[in-house]
Amino acid sequence: MTAQQPPNSKRTGKRVGIGARPPANPHAEAWIRQGDADVLNKGDLYTARLTLDVTPALRARIKIAAFGQGVTVAELLRGLLEREFPDKRPENLP
Repeated sequence: MTAQQPPNSKRTGKRVGIGARPPANPHAEAWIRQGDADVLNKGDLYTARLTLDVTPALRARIKIAAFGQGVTVAELLRGLLEREFPDKRPENLP
C-alpha cells in the first residue's frame, strides 16, 4: 500500500533504485584505514570498560578537575588509577 501524493505535489510516483556501490580502490581503502601511524586509537590501548556510580557532586568535581588540567575525564581517571595501581607493585602481581 503506497501513500498517494497530494494533487499539487511536484514528485512523480516513479522510484529510482540506487545502484551498487562502485568497486573501491584497495590501495585507497588501505590508506584511509591506515590514518596517522603515530596516533594510537583509544581501542588500541584500552579494551576493558569500567563503570561505577558516583554522586552528581563528585562527577562535577571530577569534570572541573579534568577541565582545569586540560584533559578528558577518562584521561584524568586513567592517570589516577595508574598511579594508585602501578604494574610493578607486589600486590598487583599474580
